[in-house]
Amino acid sequence: MTWFLGLGIAGLAVLALSLVFDGVLEGLFGGVGVLDGFFDGLLSLPVIAGFVSMLGFGGAIVLGVTSLGAGPATVAGAAAGTGAAWLTWRFSRALMRDQTATTPRGDDLVGTAGSVVTAIPVNGYGEVMVRLGGQPMKFSARSAVAVAYGAEVWVEAAPTPTSVVVRPVHTEGD
Repeated sequence: MTWFLGLGIAGLAVLALSLVFDGVLEGLFGGVGVLDGFFDGLLSLPVIAGFVSMLGFGGAIVLGVTSLGAGPATVAGAAAGTGAAWLTWRFSRALMRDQTATTPRGDDLVGTAGSVVTAIPVNGYGEVMVRLGGQPMKFSARSAVAVAYGAEVWVEAAPTPTSVVVRPVHTEGD
């Protein structure tokens, strides 16, 4: 039973090391011509750690609970280890495929409403606050007409990542 517990603890140690060294085994076998893409995460440290831990702890449980010998305990532990390794591999693949929303770009600013936080002189620069991707962002802004502090503006163009061209929004009373 000591060997099985030792394997279980060693698997946990490998799992802890995988937080630092994950990708090492994939890097070693990733460039092998015939095997390129074959392993695809199967030799990752978390998968190996899951297998070794469940082999050890599963074998120890079978050995401690039943009167079976080390052979059946090893088979049961290997089966549990294979299941844990497969689940770890599938879970890590699902996490790697998880896609986030697309990153907003400058073109996404066009047509956005904002407000002036630093007055914009004629053909000069001021600052506006607009929402991009739900986040308030401040941009340098220029306009063909003077725009006062607090005025609502529309973004007409985004010539650079940090600046926009705006025009004032005219209300009914203007």
